[in-house]
Amino acid sequence: MTELTSDPDLLIDFRDVELIRGGKTLVGPVSWQVELDERWVIIGPNGAGKTSLLRMAAAMEFPTHGDAFVLGEQLGHVDVRELAVRVGVVSSAMAGRIPADELVSDLVISAGYAVLGRWREEYDETDREQATNILESMGAEHLADRTFGTLSEGERKRVLIARGLMTDPEMLLLDEPAAGLDLGGREELVDRLSNLAQDPDAPALVLITHHVEEIPPGFTNIMMLSEGGVTAQGPLDEALTAENLTTTFRQNIALTVDDGRYFARRARRAGGHRRAEG
Repeated sequence: MTELTSDPDLLIDFRDVELIRGGKTLVGPVSWQVELDERWVIIGPNGAGKTSLLRMAAAMEFPTHGDAFVLGEQLGHVDVRELAVRVGVVSSAMAGRIPADELVSDLVISAGYAVLGRWREEYDETDREQATNILESMGAEHLADRTFGTLSEGERKRVLIARGLMTDPEMLLLDEPAAGLDLGGREELVDRLSNLAQDPDAPALVLITHHVEEIPPGFTNIMMLSEGGVTAQGPLDEALTAENLTTTFRQNIALTVDDGRYFARRARRAGGHRRAEG
């Protein structure tokens, strides 16, 4: 039997992948490829399968059917611990496991030791310098000596992204990072993620969201999901259309573009199926 391989330039290579739990198809079939310099948005309504797809991309779930490669390794044929430090993950589930009294600097540094919550690790000056630089890139360097429990929701999100970047990952997966933020917090986060997306040295990015308003400028590709299936995918400026949003969310959606940002609303009349015009 011929061993399957993946293109070494692909960080994610999913081929007709399906994830089934309790007889219910959560995702699939999905075929999806992500390259190093791409920045992907995954969008869809609640229950569309976005987080389940991201968990497979993070090697936290294995597909029920199909072939899934992450960083060139086939899921089910690799020790996932080898992938853990190569893929950064930011999610609200992680935030819930962080001790309230954890110092921000320790939280970021400990990512390099694959632990959550400092125990007996000794961190050297190189670790601390790297953590400081990453926190600075997220506008959070002033939070280094604060405890996680004292941070605002927006501050927590930026600190968690800094932690995700600490291991210098090849890919960073962001599960609804703007959820729960007020307008100011959202705009601060979108701006930081836009800067990251436009940095040629940044890892590949995959961002889950419900809202097109949260798509940072600099993102290149999009996948739309509805009930576990793909309704559209491709370059952002081609696949993000009112027609595709209407299909994905099952109501008539109008889409506009202003200065590289997208805005969607329910269309008041026929015409919501037109392409957005910048």
